[in-house]
Amino acid sequence: MQAHIQVRKLNVYYEGVQALKDITLEIPKNKITVILGPSGCGKTTLLKSMNRFLELSNTTKITGEVFVDGMDIYTPGTDVTEIRKKLGLLAQRPFPLPMSIFDNVAYGMRIHGIKRGADMNAAVEHYLGLAGLWEEVKDRLHVPATSLSIGQQQRLCLARGLAVEPEILLGDEPTSALDPISAQHIEHRLQDLKKQYTIVLVTHILRQAKRLADYVVFMYMGELVERGPADDMFENPRKARTRAYFEGEF
Repeated sequence: MQAHIQVRKLNVYYEGVQALKDITLEIPKNKITVILGPSGCGKTTLLKSMNRFLELSNTTKITGEVFVDGMDIYTPGTDVTEIRKKLGLLAQRPFPLPMSIFDNVAYGMRIHGIKRGADMNAAVEHYLGLAGLWEEVKDRLHVPATSLSIGQQQRLCLARGLAVEPEILLGDEPTSALDPISAQHIEHRLQDLKKQYTIVLVTHILRQAKRLADYVVFMYMGELVERGPADDMFENPRKARTRAYFEGEF
């Protein structure tokens, strides 16, 4: 499998406490990679290191390398805004902007000068369609986004992220705040989108990982314990800690 993201000897410290320990792995292109592990093991830290989101905190120290398309994103002078455009982040809870449904999707395109006028209308429809939301909102595009249900808001945030034309989608437990039907909508969208995007998801729900994952990364206490194709990992994990986690021992 062709690697889209390569992590090399990555270490992360929060206020002097080490959260990630010498992580090295490759994320395959146009696949869904799921990062699994118990709470507090470093899953979200690893995910956010991939688009330099961790740097929003002044108490964080990062060493090592993260390559996207062969470029080390931690090289001094790298355009962080461009990195975050290339690697979109879908958070645990949806955060629609305080504006209309239409303007939520159009916002990033306006900032980056991607589309205008009639092209903007077509683009908004396209990305709402990709997120599986167009048919539900096409007659009320100019109502506040906050009028949507929480599941619809999460799909709106997905559409907003897709609209700035990323290459990679990062999801930090993107269905954890949703009801089962809304979570299923998001899962179906992600399965469709992997044809066009590389997707990296954090989850602690083993059933969800088995439904979605093409590739699995298992972490424990800040360490990468094991990784590999999903079928191999779930059917024949090599490490005792991985087997214990899959069998529900912790």
